[in-house]
Amino acid sequence: MVERNSESVFHEEASTYFRPKTWVSFVIVAFLICSMCSAIFVTGVQLHITMMISMGFSMLLLAFDGCSYKKLEAAIIYGGKLLIPTLVLLYCIGALIGAWIAGGTVPMIIYWGLRLIDPKYFLVTACLACMVVSMASGSSWSTIGTVGVALMGVGVGLNVNPAMTAGAVVSGAAFGDKMSPLSDTTNVAPAVAEADLFDHIRAMLYTGGPAIVLALAGFAILGFQAGGTTDEATVLNIMTSLHGLFRMNVLTLIPALIVLLLALKRFPAFPTLLISTLAAALLAVVMQGQSIPSILTIMEQGFVSNTGVGQIDKLLTRGGIFSMNYNCGLSTLVMVYGGILEKCGVLDVLLEKMHSFTKTVGRLVATTVCLEIFLNLITASQYMTIILGGKLMMPAYRKHDLLPQCLSRTLEDSGTVTSLLIPWNLCGAFATAAIGVNSFSYLPYALFNWLCPLIAVIWGFAGLFQWKTGAISSKRTYRREDSIIDAK
Repeated sequence: MVERNSESVFHEEASTYFRPKTWVSFVIVAFLICSMCSAIFVTGVQLHITMMISMGFSMLLLAFDGCSYKKLEAAIIYGGKLLIPTLVLLYCIGALIGAWIAGGTVPMIIYWGLRLIDPKYFLVTACLACMVVSMASGSSWSTIGTVGVALMGVGVGLNVNPAMTAGAVVSGAAFGDKMSPLSDTTNVAPAVAEADLFDHIRAMLYTGGPAIVLALAGFAILGFQAGGTTDEATVLNIMTSLHGLFRMNVLTLIPALIVLLLALKRFPAFPTLLISTLAAALLAVVMQGQSIPSILTIMEQGFVSNTGVGQIDKLLTRGGIFSMNYNCGLSTLVMVYGGILEKCGVLDVLLEKMHSFTKTVGRLVATTVCLEIFLNLITASQYMTIILGGKLMMPAYRKHDLLPQCLSRTLEDSGTVTSLLIPWNLCGAFATAAIGVNSFSYLPYALFNWLCPLIAVIWGFAGLFQWKTGAISSKRTYRREDSIIDAK
């Protein structure tokens, strides 16, 4: 008989809740991790096939353990519903990249980047630029898919290692996303942890602040020691070719300004990107000589450069809705699989085993960080990672009488930033598709993304910035009788 647990962390009704045996849950997750690692490091098999095999194996094992197909089907539908907004946004970004290139926005940024930026300071500049844009827009995806794409082109022109450029872009985008009150994850984490939004953002300064400072210092060192040596003839050739292919003036920056202005007005991401795409398409027709059918084709299939100049063709041949098919296909599979793991009780069984590692504050923070990375690996979704991890760990933080922002901060320090480092995670897969560098290649140079969880663990064991109720002013606490606690 299938064992039922009325006190599950997911609090489902006993009549519908399914709880697999412990060994079944461990075998499912072990099979997923082993198959993914084998595909990436040994066989080279596409992740889509690997994910389908893992999902099929999990469904068969769960059915063998007594899970009904009706329950499995409901879990698949649940994961699919969560995915729809992500797919729409991904396809919109694909169209935007093609339109920005055809309209002259990306060429304009590349042109002036090559003209103004010293290679030694390029990595720092790229990180800072992505920080500002991501903080203003509240979206690391939008930042990577727009400014990040242009900065990758600048880096190629300056002869900077593309993996280093990608690391700087991802680091800046991740920090800005974390610190922006417009970001979805910055709102989800405190909501799950029952913390106040601005208490949460202030708390993140104690971990994200040192991490980004160290990252910028690292990028400065890399820029001076390993930065590219500019070939003046190559740079001049690229700039001349860009100037010959596109009419470039300040008007071509309108699509980028639209993204920034609408973000500051707190417009949602999808309409913001769509308006910017349409503005770029209009510029392509009015200024760059594209016909309406040709710009629509570019938005669908991507911009293709056939100048015969290798650097230019490599820089500009990208974008389009179709360019996101690989990423969207993988996203569909991983979100459906994540829905099965969540709704069929697999994660429930595994996560309950984590409570024995939370007896001290240091171990509690370290366990939260490890749990979030683990969830990013097996659910492939930062949202599911934050929500599931927050639900599980909240009782332990309440038991230690810590303020809610300690939990919400740690969820972001590990769940949000590490998602960009995992190839099959939605965030890692998107970044790879947008900037053309595999996440394992840029991982060593995404300094902020691995320094932040490391600093969170160090602060946890050192007992620094792990505030108990009453230690600092906080709008919310886990003591239900308190509404506002002021520091004495």
